[in-house]
Amino acid sequence: MTKKFTFQTSGTCSKEIEFILEDNIVKDVSFFGGCNGNLKGICKLIDGMNADMVIEKLKGIDCKGKGTSCPDQLTKALKLALKQNN
Repeated sequence: MTKKFTFQTSGTCSKEIEFILEDNIVKDVSFFGGCNGNLKGICKLIDGMNADMVIEKLKGIDCKGKGTSCPDQLTKALKLALKQNN
């Protein structure tokens, strides 16, 4: 099943994340706002990865003592998407 998701971030410079989840595979991730080069790099690295593996690798990453980060917000978005898909 292929589904596009949009997630409003909280506590980060990026404001929104869009991605496609196809049979638990992450595709076409886009961050809106945030550190452009770093986020483009993350998007390229995780494209085609299993959502659970992305969550495992990026969960809990902190940015500047905020208690979250753009990668951490992506894990929250992926968890929500996986929950909605089941």
